[in-house]
Order: sequence, then structure tokens, then C-alpha cells
Amino acid sequence: MGSSSNDDFSVVVLASDLGIDARPFLSNQDTEIEDQDNWHDCSQDFSDEDFSDLEFLQFVCLQGSDKSGNRILRIVGKYFPAPVVSGERLKRYIYHKICSELPEGPFCLVYMHSTVQKEDNSPGVTILRWIYEELPPEIKNRLQVIYFIHPGLRSRLVFATLGRFFLSGGLYWKIKYINRLQYLWEDIKKGEVEIPEFVQNHDDVLEHRPLTDYGIEPDPLHLTEVPNTAYSLGRYEERLTSREFMS
Repeated sequence: MGSSSNDDFSVVVLASDLGIDARPFLSNQDTEIEDQDNWHDCSQDFSDEDFSDLEFLQFVCLQGSDKSGNRILRIVGKYFPAPVVSGERLKRYIYHKICSELPEGPFCLVYMHSTVQKEDNSPGVTILRWIYEELPPEIKNRLQVIYFIHPGLRSRLVFATLGRFFLSGGLYWKIKYINRLQYLWEDIKKGEVEIPEFVQNHDDVLEHRPLTDYGIEPDPLHLTEVPNTAYSLGRYEERLTSREFMS
């Protein structure tokens, strides 16, 4: 070889059948990635984390039970400040909430999508899927059903076209769409879950304007409430014509 390098380097060969723990030989970056993958195995790490700001918002709270005996974890989408809460912190908070308040037994989610704005209140389907997939299998198995209240047109299209491919089979078949609150009472007794006033008001609007479910706002200017003047204008034109003819 014509030239040589002054830099020293070493090669470590690890035999896969010797049972050697390779973690001491990994770089710090690789170790950090592995720690992130095992975040849900260290629930005690969340005991010192302050979630008081998220608790104050009450966008996730434990309520009663549905008719099948599943504890209710209510999620109000409008209360979630998506621009200021990262997906990583949301993941840690949800896991902390489930482990601290629902340590065992079956449970369900009541998600209220009423008046949610994508830019202000939605963390994104990708992040929600990521959070679910990162949950331990034991928690996934305990989640029985997701009551999706007031799904919008966009949500319907996304789940109808990409849901089976984008969501895992276990999660996709657990979603139950609730177009009106009256249908929610078929699975949950009244009083078991608190309905915010704006959700009830939105439900009343949908009841009187069902096309709003599909992104169609009939008569947004309320023109149907204005008296019909077409007949009176026509009669006025006839009078002007008759006067001109007589003169």
C-alpha cells in the first residue's frame, strides 16, 4: 500500500450465539433510540413529570361506565391545544393517565369531535396511530371500543378510504361512529358521561340541518327566513307597464 493512515481504529466482532449484551458497544444515539422504544416499560419515570397544565384542560378525563361495564375515558377534541403540545408529550400523558387511573380492567374511549379545527385541536391521524401502536399489548387488549361522536366529512373519508390500511386491524374495528347523541345512549346511560354544552348545541344544529354532517351548509345566510318578494316585485312591474300603456 502506498500510504498509511495515522488514525487508530478498532473492530469489535460479536458472536450472535454467545449471548453477549451488545448495548455497551452501541453508540449513545443508538442507546437513546432503544430507550425510546422501551418507554412504556418504565412507568415510574412519569411520576416526577408535571402534567398539571394538561390536567387543567380536562381534554382527557375518567368518567363512568358504558352498558357493557367498560370504564369511560372521555376525550374532548376541542379542549386539546395541538399547536403547543408535542406528540411525544401527548403520548406520555395518555400512558400516564391510563396507568394511574385505569390500571386494570376493560375500558372504552368516548371521543367528541364536535367543532374540532384541524389546525387548532387535531394532533393528526399519524400521531394518534403512533400513540396507539406504541401502547403495550395489555392496554390495547383492554380497550374495547371507541365511540367517535360527531365525525366530520373529512374524518369519514379518511377512515373509509385509508382506515383499513393506515390503522391496525384491532383499532379499525373498534371505532363506532355516533352521528347524534341520541344514538350514544343506546350504549351508555345518560349521566355516565358529561356532555359539554357546546357538544349538545352542535348536536342540536345537526338535528335541524342533517346535511351539515357531510360538509354542506344549507342556506348559511338564512335567506329562507326572508319574506319572498318575487311576487310583489312582479305585480309592481305590471302596474308600471299598464300605466305606460294607458298614457
